[in-house]
Amino acid sequence: MPNMRSFLLIALLVTGFFLWEAWQRDYGPSAPVAPEAPAAPADPAAPAADVPTAAAPAADTPAAPPGADVPSAPVVAAPDATAVASAAEPALDPITVETDVLRIKIDVRGGSVVDAELLAYPITPADKSNVVRLFSSDASRWYVAQSGFVAAAGAAPDHRSVFEATQREYRLPDDDATLEVPLTWTDASGVRITKTFRLTRGSYTIDVAHRIDNGGSTPWTASEYRQLQRTSPLVDRKFSFTNPEQYAFTGVSWYSPEERFQKIQFDDFADEPLNRAVTGGWIAQQQHYFFSAWIPPVTENAQFSTAVVPGDTGPRYLVRAVAPTITVAPGASADTSARLYVGPKLQDYIEDVADGLVYTVDYGMVTFLASPLFWALEQLHKLTGNWGWAIILITIIIKLLFFKLTEAQYKSFARMRKLQPRLQALKERYGDDRQKMNQAMMELYQKEKINPLGGCLPILVQIPVFIALYWVLLESVELRQAPFIGWIQNLSDKDPYFILPILNGIAMYATQKLTPTAGMDPMQARIMQMMPVVFAIMFAFFPAGLVLYWTVNGVLGLAQQYVITKRIEAGEKD
Repeated sequence: MPNMRSFLLIALLVTGFFLWEAWQRDYGPSAPVAPEAPAAPADPAAPAADVPTAAAPAADTPAAPPGADVPSAPVVAAPDATAVASAAEPALDPITVETDVLRIKIDVRGGSVVDAELLAYPITPADKSNVVRLFSSDASRWYVAQSGFVAAAGAAPDHRSVFEATQREYRLPDDDATLEVPLTWTDASGVRITKTFRLTRGSYTIDVAHRIDNGGSTPWTASEYRQLQRTSPLVDRKFSFTNPEQYAFTGVSWYSPEERFQKIQFDDFADEPLNRAVTGGWIAQQQHYFFSAWIPPVTENAQFSTAVVPGDTGPRYLVRAVAPTITVAPGASADTSARLYVGPKLQDYIEDVADGLVYTVDYGMVTFLASPLFWALEQLHKLTGNWGWAIILITIIIKLLFFKLTEAQYKSFARMRKLQPRLQALKERYGDDRQKMNQAMMELYQKEKINPLGGCLPILVQIPVFIALYWVLLESVELRQAPFIGWIQNLSDKDPYFILPILNGIAMYATQKLTPTAGMDPMQARIMQMMPVVFAIMFAFFPAGLVLYWTVNGVLGLAQQYVITKRIEAGEKD
């Protein structure tokens, strides 16, 4: 009976957890999905759909600085006639830049990064050529990184100004570590700005630098801004234990040394607008496994803000950082720089890119357990070179840590098993009088120093570990599509042949056979008999890595319980 309660407790807690997740998915706050726009008739004079133009409205450009040392909060302006007219300008071929890990496209209008493919991350393991596309200029999933200047007086290149480029394709040579892509903008007043993208082998961080040469006769004063802008992503809302996108946070996040990591859902932009002066922080747009971030210099006092910008296929969600104004005297030069991160949430990598960037890996309420659990898994992965073996080793370690606790549980079970003939006699004596039956059982347990609830504590301890490992498997990009052995080639997806769920069911069934059942009524007995089947079916849809953990844990527990039971039944001293 105690073991039945333990199994029912597991089922209740796990089911409750996923019911809560499903409730959050269906009724909790979620990112709005951009509506599909009706198809428009083809216009040969219009720019290509996959090439961004200055059609982005002026509402996504910050206000000109007032000339103070710290810029005022950016405001949303109404589209002007210039912006409307620019929408009809012809498309300009983007610049394609490729390294060993990134393939990006840079629009010469504004020098915006309008496309980014992560070459090491295929969408499915079977097709290595079809990779994750983080930035996109497609209208339905528009997502870009922009930067530019706004001047208090005179001209300045914003993200709609046309730059000149010397070539349209760049590829990192095999024998080089870095690749530079320069763009230039020149004004009739004599101001020349060179915008240079610097990419490094093996890195998802892009250095974006501006060289300002004032060849004019008057001082040039402006503020630099950097912003990330996107439509709401289309997320598959079909419920699945292995579809973490329905749970993962998608929206804007930002960091400051004072307020630490903060995040804003897209549908909270109106209620929780961001407007902060921050030194040493960053802004980001994040989604499951991947994110982008603008990282200003740590000494820069930038103004962070958010805005909702109208777009052709629905609202666009913008997060922006505006730098303090700079003044360049006639004949003088100045330099500005920032870093743009475009890539996966690799924890070891991003924690060195910027302070607090590792918080974009969002384990939710179990972070306090999931973070150290991932660290331990990562160390074991370094030892074994395989995430599946790392999961097995972490299971063994957890089992050893709780060995004494589970030992007490199994000793209690073994003693109760030994008492089954006496418990059966009590059942026959009292018949259907449940009150007297339970009272007699408790007196017998007390006399034999047996705690009938002793099996619950180890289960309660393991449930948080189970949930934390679930989030580690679904949120850690390091385990994305990680192979194990044989038929399991993706630990973050379900077992394709359901072998692990079946093995887990067999281990549960064998455990039941070692568990005392005296005092159990027929209904309870039928529930107990069904539990291995129920868990096998439920685990059939869980990530294989999680089922691997639970199966190994169950087999180890079965072996430990078998040894202890046989010793106590043989009359050994315990």
